[in-house]
Amino acid sequence: MSQRGGRGFMRGRGGGGGSYGRGRGGRGYSSSSAHHSQGSGRGGEGGGRGGAGGRGRHPPHLKGREIGLWYAKEQVRLYGKKEDKETRPKIELSPSKRAKITELLASLERHSKASIAGAGAINNSDFMKRYRQNVENNVNAAAIRAGLRPGDIAGLVRNAELDESLKNELERKQSSPKYQTMMRFREKLPAYQHKDEFLKLMRENQVIVISGETGCGKTTQCCQLILDEMIQSGNGSLCNIVCTQPRRISAVTVAERVAEERDEQIGRNSVGYSIRLESRVPERDKGTILFCTTGVVFKYLIDDPKLTKYSHVVVDEIHERDVLSDFLITILKDLVNLRPDLKVILMSATLNADKFSNYFRHCSRFNIPGFTFPVTEYFMEDVLLQTRFTFEPNERLQRPWRGKNPRKGEDQEFKRMLESHVRKLERDKTYPRHVLNELIKPEAEELNLDLITSLLLHICETDRDNGAILIFVPGWDQISKLNTQLQSCGKFPGHRTLIIPLHSMMPTVNQKEVFNRPPGGRRKIIIATNIAETSITIDDIVYVIDAGRIKITNFDMQRNLETLDTEWVSMANATQRKGRAGRVQAGICYHLYSKARENTFESFKKPEILRKRLEEVVLQIKTLNLGMTGPFLRKLLDPPPSKSVELAVQRLIQLHALDSDENLTPLGFHLSQLPMDPQTGKMILMAGIFGCVDPILSIAASLSFKDPFYIPLGQEKNVDRVRRELADGSKSDHLIIVRAIEGYQRARSHNRERDFCYSNFLSGNTVQLLMNMKKQFAEHLHQMDYMSTAIVEDGEHNVNSDNIGIVKAIICAGLYPNIATVTVKVKMNGSLGLAKIRTREDGKVDLHPKSVNCNENNFESGYLAYFQKMKTSSLFLYDTTMITPFPLIFFGGQLSFRKEKHLGVVSVDQNLEFLMEKDVFDLVQALRKHLDELLEEKITNPGPTCWHELSKEGALMRAIIELITAEYKEMLGEGGSGDSDSDDD
Repeated sequence: MSQRGGRGFMRGRGGGGGSYGRGRGGRGYSSSSAHHSQGSGRGGEGGGRGGAGGRGRHPPHLKGREIGLWYAKEQVRLYGKKEDKETRPKIELSPSKRAKITELLASLERHSKASIAGAGAINNSDFMKRYRQNVENNVNAAAIRAGLRPGDIAGLVRNAELDESLKNELERKQSSPKYQTMMRFREKLPAYQHKDEFLKLMRENQVIVISGETGCGKTTQCCQLILDEMIQSGNGSLCNIVCTQPRRISAVTVAERVAEERDEQIGRNSVGYSIRLESRVPERDKGTILFCTTGVVFKYLIDDPKLTKYSHVVVDEIHERDVLSDFLITILKDLVNLRPDLKVILMSATLNADKFSNYFRHCSRFNIPGFTFPVTEYFMEDVLLQTRFTFEPNERLQRPWRGKNPRKGEDQEFKRMLESHVRKLERDKTYPRHVLNELIKPEAEELNLDLITSLLLHICETDRDNGAILIFVPGWDQISKLNTQLQSCGKFPGHRTLIIPLHSMMPTVNQKEVFNRPPGGRRKIIIATNIAETSITIDDIVYVIDAGRIKITNFDMQRNLETLDTEWVSMANATQRKGRAGRVQAGICYHLYSKARENTFESFKKPEILRKRLEEVVLQIKTLNLGMTGPFLRKLLDPPPSKSVELAVQRLIQLHALDSDENLTPLGFHLSQLPMDPQTGKMILMAGIFGCVDPILSIAASLSFKDPFYIPLGQEKNVDRVRRELADGSKSDHLIIVRAIEGYQRARSHNRERDFCYSNFLSGNTVQLLMNMKKQFAEHLHQMDYMSTAIVEDGEHNVNSDNIGIVKAIICAGLYPNIATVTVKVKMNGSLGLAKIRTREDGKVDLHPKSVNCNENNFESGYLAYFQKMKTSSLFLYDTTMITPFPLIFFGGQLSFRKEKHLGVVSVDQNLEFLMEKDVFDLVQALRKHLDELLEEKITNPGPTCWHELSKEGALMRAIIELITAEYKEMLGEGGSGDSDSDDD
């Protein structure tokens, strides 16, 4: 570790050995208040007590044990006994800064008095009008749902002239050759063949549950059957159908398919779609079908709590049990009592349709038989037999488990089951010995991309008809690795195969490629996650390769941790995956797990509401004003635990998205409009206000999806080296992402992006996805008026993007209260020990080995902001950024002050403490008060920040930025470098 002044945490560029001294360094921090206990650097006038030579080093004549004793005495002399050692940083302002802030505060007070008369402009801003309208609408919604004001909002109104027009248009269309061709196809679908039974049931019931296997046509046909009957019966003006889909790709592709079947252009006549940041809604406002994501319906509920614009609400794929679908059917269960004219159709796979019927008071059910060719299933035993694949030994799997294994009992039970299964196969002589030898290996339970490659080669060699292949893997990592492996191995040339990755985060235009049949006899190979299980139908799939894994979000309430785990699929998942094959001919499904493993599968995965954080759900409840969170969530099909609800509400109060009475704040209203978790949403709003949009959107995209690095086997140290180089001493995993994307963009401008990705272990596909997400986020900021354009790189919104201190402060503002403290002890020989990391709720935690801060012990500041905390072999913080005290003071929680000995102690949320003189605290608190007022004004009156120094906004923002920037630079040494001072005395 460098012994120069300025690098060690809180050592102070002017301090000598211990107490604060301004000396040459201006403002400094006492090393005793920090977690590095050795003073170093130049001792200025007024510098504290230095060690030998002002460096804290032992005298050169001492040897052996004498050196250790000298350091032990020095520790006590400088810092007192261990239990008395001060661990809180001291914050002090130089006289010049005090004078400057005092002058600024006086100016701000004058600005405040002058602007009182203009305060009405804020309250009458476009946003506040929308916000007040939302509150008013939601109050009405609460009353309506309580049954206090039924029937006072008009629904669809009959228009006889339009009814006749729609009827004539449909009759003319029926003579169109293309329409007739499509009708011949539709008439073959089971859903169409059962239309009379379905429509009779629809007429006689307000709520029905439609179940049907893959390929029955329920998604495309039911809405059309309703619309056509309404139009033909002269009621077209009283029919508007909204059909929800759990994913963007399914909303768009189903809408396009239905428009094609109706011989229409999408968005012109009766069919349209609406998804996040993209919509093509029908030009006419009655006699329509609108396909949309479930989240879009919640936008409609804000302005129209009774959904009066719609006559029919169809909720598709409800068996997936995602949060928004469960949430929506709970609202609809109340709404049907208040709107007897509203028809609700719930569409599910046959898996658990009875549960939904029972939830709606045993409403009617209608099952549509499937329409698929037979699918032959093969398991791992068969795959090994057909490919003659052998597993390479994996040392990790051969090693005995160290420590407590939470799954030890399950693993032993499965091992017994597998051994019994293999013995039976051996007795029956079903498979040769080499297959059974491979099946019993622990490697057979792992996801093996080489096995998938071998199986693909086997399919291509044995089937020359070029049937399309769909491969299910758990997540983007496996999609990216397998895609790279297939493209680079030389056995799947582009003129014979078309390999298409499919993931929910890909742009819609890329996703739609999977539906096109490749020309020239090429074989289509799709690598997908569970997005392809139920939401979409790819007609030409003949082969399915099911890796048997799925990415699942889980929430540990005791630890307040959300984790993303790879688990075995459920039987319901496996059934859906198998059903993707056999749409055009007899199909084949290869399951990459043994029949013994399948016997351990649960029937269904737990509903998402029971295994994820609830902050976004709570914001939706508050945006719709559905009452107190707890009572509403208890009405759900599967209510979440009360502790999970309490944790979510408390987190939103800490973020200032809710007040202490659980009322939605203007900030909370903004956050509810963003398609991300509230902390990341707050971060990008603050980026818009503080002018650092480009880097923060890179960070937000990565936090919302994943970082773009991959780690090849055996290259772990090289990846760590690259990450350290990209961090450039910033001690920030988040800034690594910023620099990786910036480097990619520079390389791309010279057509060298592939080389850049290769040398930096980056997935080019992931980087491109992150850049696309940045554009989407910028669109949101633009729509919310925080950016005057939707261009991420616009200079107006990036005036502070090169200011690392400010970028880190905005990271802190978004991630707070996710703050960990760092302590580093100095050994008797003067070297630094390992850093110890603690959080308020967990005590000791560890930094994940992937973090650039993992093996760091030279922290200039003792605070780390983190986004994700996950329990595996230990409790890890996965991505961290070192931050300085001022961001915590300006963007943290409630400040309090108490007198202690000769100094005061400032506390943030009764948790993080700093030493500060009372007059300094008064100045800082006054600045914080003005900043809070400004942020509230920017939230209630969105618009680009005015940086003019003569404006109140500009003056305050510049002062805050100057303080944070100066603190960051001084902590690292003048000019942001920790090596600016020489070593001479």
